[in-house]
Amino acid sequence: MAISNEKEEVISCSKVGVIVEAKEAQISTGPSEGEAADKIISDTVLSLPSHAILDLLSIGVCTRCIFRLFGVRGQIYWSSLLSPTIFAPLIQKSNGSDDEHSKGLESEFCSICLGILQFGFSKEKQNLVKSELINNVSEEIAKFIKQEGHEIDSFSLEVSIPPIILANERSVWLYLKKKYGSERWFEEKFHAEHVTVKDAFKLAITSSLETLLTAKSEISSSSRIRLNHTHSKASLNLEKESVENADGANVKRGAECSEQSNGKTDAAIQRSLSRLQDHAFCERFKSPPEKVNEPCKLEIICNRAPIYIGGRYLKYSRNVSQSRWLIDDERKGEASVEEIIGSNILPVCRGDNYKFHAAGREDIDVRMLGSGRPFLVEIQNARHVPSEVSIGEMEEKINNLREKLVRVRNLQVLGSEGWTLMREGETEKQKQYAALVWISRPLEDEDLQTIASLMDMSILQKTPVRVLHRRSPLDREKIIHWMKIERMVGSQQYFLLHLCTEAGTYIKEFVHGDLGRTYPNLGSILKCRAEILQLDVTDVKMDCFN
Repeated sequence: MAISNEKEEVISCSKVGVIVEAKEAQISTGPSEGEAADKIISDTVLSLPSHAILDLLSIGVCTRCIFRLFGVRGQIYWSSLLSPTIFAPLIQKSNGSDDEHSKGLESEFCSICLGILQFGFSKEKQNLVKSELINNVSEEIAKFIKQEGHEIDSFSLEVSIPPIILANERSVWLYLKKKYGSERWFEEKFHAEHVTVKDAFKLAITSSLETLLTAKSEISSSSRIRLNHTHSKASLNLEKESVENADGANVKRGAECSEQSNGKTDAAIQRSLSRLQDHAFCERFKSPPEKVNEPCKLEIICNRAPIYIGGRYLKYSRNVSQSRWLIDDERKGEASVEEIIGSNILPVCRGDNYKFHAAGREDIDVRMLGSGRPFLVEIQNARHVPSEVSIGEMEEKINNLREKLVRVRNLQVLGSEGWTLMREGETEKQKQYAALVWISRPLEDEDLQTIASLMDMSILQKTPVRVLHRRSPLDREKIIHWMKIERMVGSQQYFLLHLCTEAGTYIKEFVHGDLGRTYPNLGSILKCRAEILQLDVTDVKMDCFN
């Protein structure tokens, strides 16, 4: 490895290096497999038209792109023998000497794939890595993933390439068509479907990446490795021309656009290029394309699909909101359930961020008691999925916090099915409450019987005055399933009202009537004024995280 004065890290691969790697591959896979690979490659090379290969090399097309253009398929793309030197015998046979074309065997990054299939790339610090060794790019990916702290047992690989590569490929095809369109090999080979740069790149690096990461490549994996290739300089060719998109609007593609990994925009450019007739394409783009002296910039992104940690929470304070509550940058309440739970889960999972989801919510001055309220913490891009032991330690840590404001129970790691279970149960759940109530007259035994006799009573609630500023003015029909009154010793006008209601019922408004906006209400039933002083949720009936 040598470092130039421009602070560019250059890894060069000699013919000897290729031979050594090939021998090492043969030793690791067994002599018969190595010999079989050699034979497949040599047979493939001999089947190709030497004069066309020579031409492609002279315009800067790399070995793997040559194989792609000729429709070669299979695992041949990850072979370490695929360097320009494999064509030396073919060229020597055709020309008697390979000296004249030695420069074509050594030189620039591929004029089609811009170095992607040569495994050359430029990193953030503009370090240049030039090599024919597959492991160099695989090791760079594995190094990044380990530095980021990702723990994965499988991965899906996604590759993004600059749209200019499609234009380059078409330019080369038109160049060959013009020169060799009447020859039989062109008709046979070039009407077949080509292997794409993306597919060839995946075929080339997947095996070595699996080995380095000790993880399997699976399309459905929750861990996604995305490789974004961009090339500002080469993409300037697209900036020079305006190509009409499907809607008839002009789409300008420049260096700044090539730096973005915008799938929709790239797809629009690809469609626009495909609609150009050959003569129009040749007027806009050089054929063959210009050679390039620098590779693509490579951005590596590793991202895991969200993981969910679910359970039930209990809230013991009347000064703790469910979610963080700020008004004019001023906090309301001493803390929030969301922050207490989320801040203790996120560091263990080593995620980027978290979202808190709960099956309904209680007001800041309402306690959540009983078995607790179901919740999910959605961890974005978790580097670590906690074990059952870690989950137990996490639960113990939250429950032993000094303030004792919030407690959790039945914590567990869930897939997306946990989210579905909670959402489905939320629409059908019942909730039980205990409310401290004052009425304007002494409580009588007949009141207890009246209240206890009301079963599955329908009430109509307009959106409460206290929430009209943030909720739509609607009429909601709700069910009060049952109620009972518990007397308080030494008091004639204070009592505990226990009730079970349909989800979404406004309990405070049911007690005092909300200026007649909830009817019937406790005051209208008892024919007196009723006020609620305190409220607790005592149970959330859901088959979720019990």
